[in-house]
This record gives sequence, C-alpha cells and structure tokens, in this order.
Amino acid sequence: MKTTKSVNINPQPVLNNTQEKVGGLWQDVIKRLKKNKIAMFGAFIIGILLFTAVFAPFLSPHDPENGILTDRQQPPSSKYLLGTDSQGRDVLSRIIHGAGISVQIGVISVGIALIVGSLMGVLAGYYGKWMDVLIMRLVDIMLAFPTILLALAIVTILGPSLKNAMIAVGIVNIPRFARIVRSSVLSVKETEYIEASKAIGCTDIQIILRHVLPNCLAPIIVQTTLTIGTAILEAAGLSFLGLGAQPPMPEWGAMLADSRGYLRQAPWSVMFPGLAIMLTVLGFNLLGDGLRDALDPRLKE
Repeated sequence: MKTTKSVNINPQPVLNNTQEKVGGLWQDVIKRLKKNKIAMFGAFIIGILLFTAVFAPFLSPHDPENGILTDRQQPPSSKYLLGTDSQGRDVLSRIIHGAGISVQIGVISVGIALIVGSLMGVLAGYYGKWMDVLIMRLVDIMLAFPTILLALAIVTILGPSLKNAMIAVGIVNIPRFARIVRSSVLSVKETEYIEASKAIGCTDIQIILRHVLPNCLAPIIVQTTLTIGTAILEAAGLSFLGLGAQPPMPEWGAMLADSRGYLRQAPWSVMFPGLAIMLTVLGFNLLGDGLRDALDPRLKE
C-alpha cells in the first residue's frame, strides 16, 4: 500500500521583490556613505549650514543690516567675535543670516534647473528622433556660452535682484541635468521591463513616472548635490558684481563686494564671508562625491 506524502502549504505573504531590492539598495548606499569619512565631513558642514539658516534669528548676536557707525571696522573682540564692516555692522551676524539666503539660492535655483532639465532630458531620451535633436541642439547652444557670461546676460535683461539672480543661475544649470537625465533614460528605456510595460498597455506617462524616472534617481541625486554648491558660488559671483542681492541684504557675495575696498584696513570683513562661501561649496562637493561613490555599483565591496 502506497502512502501519500502530505504537503504543508505555508500561507505566508509573499514579499514584493522589487520593494525588497529597492530597500536593500538604499540601505547599502547609506551604509557605504557612512563609511566615507570625507563625505560625512561634507554632510557635517551642510548640517551646520542648515541649522544656522533655520535658527539665524536666535543665533545672531546683533542686527545684520543696521550697524553702529562709531564701531566701524572694529577687529574681532568679545563684543564682535568676527569684527565689524565699514558700516559698523557685525560680520558674524551678517554671515549667520547669509546662510539662510545661501540655502534659499541653492534650493530655488537648483529646483529650476532640476525640473526643467529633467523634463527636457526625459523627452529627448524617451522619444528620440526630431525631439532629441531639437532639445540637444538647444542644450549645445547654451553650453557654448561660458556659465557666468550667460548668467550675466540673463540678469542684465531681467534686472539686478536676488530673485533674478536665482532664475539666471537656474537657467544656466539646466543643460547639466538635461544631458545626465537623457543619458540615463537612453539606457533604461531599452530594458525588458520597459518593453513589458508597453506590451500590457501602459501609457508613456505611466512608464516614465513609474519605471524610467525612478531608475534615473542615482545620477540626479548626485548632480543635484554638486550643483547646489556651484549655484551658491555663481549667485555669490553675481552679487559681488552688483547684479544679485542688493545692499543691505547680508548675502555673502554682496558682503565681499561691500568690503573689497577695505581689504587692508579691515581684512576680517572680507576673509570671513569668503571662508563661509568656501566651506559651503566644499561641503556640497564632498557630499556629492561621496554619494557618487556610494551609488556606483562598480565600487560595491
């Protein structure tokens, strides 16, 4: 007599393999990023910048826009930790409030470049043909101009102000995102799951939003981090030339412009704003390089 072997079916829920892979990927990225001490140093600098920007009214010991004329060009002391400028304004207070302006510049200008550039890159890479040619030739024309000259031309047309400087910086950084997103889309759209999505009747918008863009996030995140530092530097350059933030706004580039004529008499009024710009750009560059290494599967241990 033959005995039949009973099979015990375990009614456990089946895990979504895609979600499991995505979660594991980002956990691995964070783990590798934490091991990168240089990237963590950059993140620490950015953390200080964000903390200063949020709590600037509480951290600032003096009024950043109104000074005391009798205290002009005072060297660093217990009363003024970083000294005063030619108008008797506390340099430390102006740098603290300038952090918020720099964060605003980075977020808004890079947001413009990210949205417009990503849209152009997706359209060029996904649809190709005449649309790809048209968009990429426009990008090539923009790249033919030096960044600062193109930004100067845009601000000259729009008028000197911080808002127009952010728009100009955002526009000149559009080609970077357009080219990176396009190259990522070209590699993603040839994969089998894109063909399967088309076969089951998904629309182009559904495919782009659900499958194409999520698989392009890694280079977009890296480029965004690196471009924020560049945008802050470019906006500071425009303010230094008098086309960005206008006095008495405590923007770091404008502070350099106000104090450049007093470099010998009050070097601290130039040195500390310049140091703030340098550290901020360095922080974003270090974090961006660390993210690039962490997101590169070829460097996976």
